[in-house]
Amino acid sequence: MLELYQAEDCPHSASVRETMQELGLSFVAHNPRTRDGEVRDEDARDRLVELGGEDQIPFLVDPDRDASVYESDDIAAYLREHYR
Repeated sequence: MLELYQAEDCPHSASVRETMQELGLSFVAHNPRTRDGEVRDEDARDRLVELGGEDQIPFLVDPDRDASVYESDDIAAYLREHYR
């Protein structure tokens, strides 16, 4: 299942969630921190950095394709390419 590391208060994360909803995709949302960097879930933040190497959101993990993507526009393009 797709995993989205995001923040509820982040407009870039919101745009990714909207794209996922438009495409009818199921996903698990992780909220490691706020848009301003306040850590909300230490384990999720550690996993974000472990998987991607950076504390940057939004971050998509697609385990079925062994892929991970940063940047909301790049994530949206990836999703449209593989899940249209």
